[in-house]
Amino acid sequence: MSIHLHLRAVAESEIRDDHTWLAAFMSEAWDNHPDEYAAGIADSINKVFGSVNDLYVAADALDTDVAKPWELPIYGGRPVPHRTDADPSNPPLMILEPPGVRQAAEFLATVSFDELWNVAGAELVWSGWDEAQVRQEFLDHHRDLQGFYGRAASAGHAVVKAVWA
Repeated sequence: MSIHLHLRAVAESEIRDDHTWLAAFMSEAWDNHPDEYAAGIADSINKVFGSVNDLYVAADALDTDVAKPWELPIYGGRPVPHRTDADPSNPPLMILEPPGVRQAAEFLATVSFDELWNVAGAELVWSGWDEAQVRQEFLDHHRDLQGFYGRAASAGHAVVKAVWA
């Protein structure tokens, strides 16, 4: 089974705070993901997004910042509730508003991947996997997220998140 965290930058004024509408918007964005990824307005992480979040949680050991911006890149945002009669196959959705996007971008731009890896890396290497290969995968996700959130913050955009199974 494949599961993805799909992130899409969008002007906040273009977002409808309605799960049905937002699910349809994100579904269309997912269908166009290769083009949107190439344009720098979308990103996704297959299966390991929870582990990428665990990497960022290591920032808590490095910094005592009460705001905890490390929570923002993966799971940050306001959940968009389903209506009780909504299609249960619709994905869970979140909206991270522009101030949160800026905080996420600042965190990702300033946090040291090497320091995060030194704190959390041993817990993230899957049994039987080569540590260098796993480290590179996480570094690639980190760099993708840095670029994505940096562009979204520069444009003043919000980020909509969907989990596709």
